[in-house]
Amino acid sequence: MIDPYKLRIFMRVADVGSFSQAANTLYMSQAGVSQHIQELEASLGTRLFERGRRGVTLTDAGRTLHEYSTQILHLLAEAELAVTNVANLPEGQMNVGATPGMSAYLLPDWIYRFRQQYPALSVSLHTATTGGIVHDLTHRKIDMGFIEGELDDCDDSRLEVVPLQEVEQLVIVGQKSPWWKHPAIPLAALNEHALVTRQPHSQTRIWLDQTLHQHGLNPRIAGEFDNMESIKRMVISSACYSVLPAYTVQSEIELGLLRALPISDYPLRRTLKLLWNRTVPFSPVVRAFLLQLKRDFPELAV
Repeated sequence: MIDPYKLRIFMRVADVGSFSQAANTLYMSQAGVSQHIQELEASLGTRLFERGRRGVTLTDAGRTLHEYSTQILHLLAEAELAVTNVANLPEGQMNVGATPGMSAYLLPDWIYRFRQQYPALSVSLHTATTGGIVHDLTHRKIDMGFIEGELDDCDDSRLEVVPLQEVEQLVIVGQKSPWWKHPAIPLAALNEHALVTRQPHSQTRIWLDQTLHQHGLNPRIAGEFDNMESIKRMVISSACYSVLPAYTVQSEIELGLLRALPISDYPLRRTLKLLWNRTVPFSPVVRAFLLQLKRDFPELAV
């Protein structure tokens, strides 16, 4: 009888193509992963992987087992979902990744409401760029990811991408800005004005640069930060501006430290998205979190 635990280890090695990478995502030692694979191969009397310097690849027998394992593990997951009462679980955890804005200003409230309903369960939140979120999903380091914006360079068929909400990007200014008392500003006003923004490799920065350059605008970069709070602090203390969604500056607006100005002639919009790896079945904890999230986003199909 094949041990389902060993099947899961086998599938992880097959998916990432490496014993060491599989060990990292499974929080095991490489030796432990190798031992389980060797025991599985011995019990079946066949080699499942071809070992090489750059990793491992499936043999013909390995590919056959991978096909059956996919079906077996999905059936086990469906059975677990069908009979598990999440409210009665003594413990449980899910791992979530999110881009900086969502991680700092949206996920904490969603996680808090989830734990109010399920106090025995926990959520581990990891902040990364869009590329980092995609990498962690495809390598099964996280159960789901939340991003704001685009996935232009990603065509991985394993990813399910679900739009949640369109959000307007606003010009954020402090009291020293010449725009402080303006109700709105035209897009052209951003030309040659001092901008505080994200670092060049972030998807947010790439999107903003492309949008402004498409309209012939060349902002003067005054600061580049990988932390949203740093961006806000510099805007508060200077005449610089930034472009951020309103949900990131609600507290500062209420305190009168910042203002969020709409762009009058060309509103900038991005979309909040939920991502998961469609090859990985939902655990009962993940399913419960998605059902909780569905209250805010009724069109979410789970």
